[in-house]
Amino acid sequence: MNPASRRELYERLRAANPAPKSELVYHSPFELLVAVVLSAQATDRSVNAATARLFEVADTPAKMLSLGLEALQEYIRAIGLFRTKAKNLIELSRLLLERHQGAVPATREALEALPGVGRKTANVVLNVAFGQPTMAVDTHIFRVANRTGLGHGKDPLEVEQKLVKFTPPEFMQHAHHWLILHGRYVCVARRPKCPDCRIRDLCDFKGKTKA
Repeated sequence: MNPASRRELYERLRAANPAPKSELVYHSPFELLVAVVLSAQATDRSVNAATARLFEVADTPAKMLSLGLEALQEYIRAIGLFRTKAKNLIELSRLLLERHQGAVPATREALEALPGVGRKTANVVLNVAFGQPTMAVDTHIFRVANRTGLGHGKDPLEVEQKLVKFTPPEFMQHAHHWLILHGRYVCVARRPKCPDCRIRDLCDFKGKTKA
């Protein structure tokens, strides 16, 4: 995909959704961090259902620690890998208090040093909570980037690097949200909704579906 097509692609996505938001429900950087950790291999809907109750009793690292592992597991039991995620959240909360006075750090290195926080999670928090122009590549963005030709890569890191390199700076703040939402609702895995796609004429995908 050439630079003019990339720019036009983002222009169209921005025109349709000028201020995209995460579909995770949160009210603080800590709540966002918890929600993103829980969202690995889980839907935003299932995470939101769990955190609606959880955040009533544990919306800070100190309250999460006080809640304890067993009680936390009960709140998130419906989410995949809930035992591992509960252990990570308890330890994560402890380290936030120990190392950062209970605040969520705004650097990649500090975030990735927390249990359960990988590069994608750190990118989401840096972008959504702190306004940094990061690209959090999940399965949706990986698929959209490779299908469209926006940023080919054999793994998420390569796709991230290509997207960061080729996305015009003015679009970087919201680019990952536009691409996630496009992959979640239009450029879906099994049968992409090409007839409904606002960027289909810019897309390199050879297997476009028809109405």
